[in-house]
Parts: sequence; structure tokens; C-alpha cells
Amino acid sequence: MAEIIDKSYFVELNDAAPDKICRRGRCSYTADRHQYFLKVWGDQYLIDPNDSKIERMVATGPPVHEYFDLFIIYYLLRVRDIPLREEWVSEKDLPGGPTFFRGPHLIPTDLICNRFDNNLQYFKTFCENLGGTPIEMADAAFCFSITPDIPVAVLYWIGDEDFPAEAKILYDRSIIELLSLDILFALAVTVCTRIGKVI
Repeated sequence: MAEIIDKSYFVELNDAAPDKICRRGRCSYTADRHQYFLKVWGDQYLIDPNDSKIERMVATGPPVHEYFDLFIIYYLLRVRDIPLREEWVSEKDLPGGPTFFRGPHLIPTDLICNRFDNNLQYFKTFCENLGGTPIEMADAAFCFSITPDIPVAVLYWIGDEDFPAEAKILYDRSIIELLSLDILFALAVTVCTRIGKVI
């Protein structure tokens, strides 16, 4: 949970002007408790810099990976008003992406393939129930609004005797200006585990 987050993030958030954070992060703030509230991927989160705590308040879907906490606090501190480019790209299309996203930073899309095991209807139903919007890509694909300015597309192809099933995560090209590669990895792992991991 919050243990994976460097304490300097909470220190920075604690010292920041709340009006600046709320404008950038599109969140709300309670002055008496010095707590922020941010809606991300359909759920409300409480962020308490004094207690170094990030808490999912009311769960409306499958669990999220602990890396998501890192994404949330980074988003609060670093988000900027950048318009969507409306162009999908993969992690390999980003500067430094081909080198970074391999080995320990390989995005675990195999979790999605393993869970749905060529059951296209199961994939569609699951993504719809998670708030995804169908888009015309792959054999089936859905767009998820993680935040208003960070959409993520999940693509799925069923396999056959020659090729195994395949899944891919795509991002709006504006992600280059919003997230560092390590934070994008944290987000991608969250997407793959929330959709692909059976709890």
C-alpha cells in the first residue's frame, strides 16, 4: 500500500497549497483534517499526507494493485492541463519505452489472456461491468477513463492453433507529458491485474 511510496511524496503534498493541488488534481479538500479526496477509475480515494495514507473509500469494482497508490499521489502532485491528442500509442512508442518496458518492467498483459482464455464474450461482459466503453479495435477493446485526462484502452485478440491469445494496453499520446515511465508502469500493472487477476 502506501509503504511503496517514497515519503517525500507525502511531504511534498503536505507542504503544497491545497488550492493548487485541487485545481491540478481535480480533487476536493477538507481543511480541518488536511485530507484530499480524488475520484479515480470509478472509486473515491482519501489521501492523507499527515498519516502518509491513501485509502479506497467505497469499492465499486475488483481490487486494485498496490502500485495504484503511487499513481494516485503522483497524479495529484504532477498533473497538468494538457489536452488529449486522441491518438492511441503503446508503451513502446514512448521515448525510452522500448528499453524501459522489458525484463522486470514488462507489462503483465498475459494475466488478461490467461483469465479470459479465448472467451471473447466473458471479456466483453467483464469490461462493460467495470465501466469500459467499447471501441473498434482488435477482436474486442474497451476504453477506461482512469481520470478525465488519462484514458486507457485494453485490447484483446482471441487465439487459434497457430497464435495464442493476445492483449495490449494503449494510452493517449498525451501520456508522454503527464506520467514518467515508472508511474506509467504502475498504472499498467494496475490495469492488467484488475482486469486479468482472479481474486
